[in-house]
Amino acid sequence: MATPLPAAVQPPAGLRERKKQRTRDALIGAAHRLFLGQGFAQTTVDEIAAEVEVSQRTFFRYFANKEEVALAVLADVEEEFLERLRTRPAEENPLQAMRGAVHEVWQAIDQDRGARYGTVTAVLELFELIESTPTLLAAHLRHSFQQEGEVARILAEREALDPETDLRPRLLAAVFGTVVRISHLSYAASADQHSHCTDGMLALLERHFDELGPALAGSWR
Repeated sequence: MATPLPAAVQPPAGLRERKKQRTRDALIGAAHRLFLGQGFAQTTVDEIAAEVEVSQRTFFRYFANKEEVALAVLADVEEEFLERLRTRPAEENPLQAMRGAVHEVWQAIDQDRGARYGTVTAVLELFELIESTPTLLAAHLRHSFQQEGEVARILAEREALDPETDLRPRLLAAVFGTVVRISHLSYAASADQHSHCTDGMLALLERHFDELGPALAGSWR
């Protein structure tokens, strides 16, 4: 049995966490390259681990299965959105707060320059991969439903409402999530692969958000 290192020579906790984060990010990057290059179903966990030169056992320390590693970036982005929504100015109405949080997230992806989330193009390619893979789409929709509940709770707290009796937070969260999904897919499909940029994505999101009011109006004529 291995003898533990004395506390004095143990790597600092911050260093250990950074190493774990680098390994996790490397596994995500390798998985996405393989999924996009040869297909989700055709890619194995062993291939992903081999790309990063780690064991299958190491892979499973970070992810339960292929679906989880495929959805990891979107899960991180969605968690970032929740954090930014929680800290939006209190005077903003719910829709303004969500729009502002989405802007901040896409700007963070742009500033990240591929270090954590991947490029804007890579994130959009991931959306397309999920939509074209039934098992991934089912897992993503389940996660999105859970996130809608968290968004509704945050909105209800901001507005001092009871989400159990007031339907507005959950309804707005569901509609908002649908608009974001449609915008992402529309931009990924319409823009040239080499012209994807944050400004273009945000412009399309804003145009779709602006249509929310007219779409929910009583008459479209």
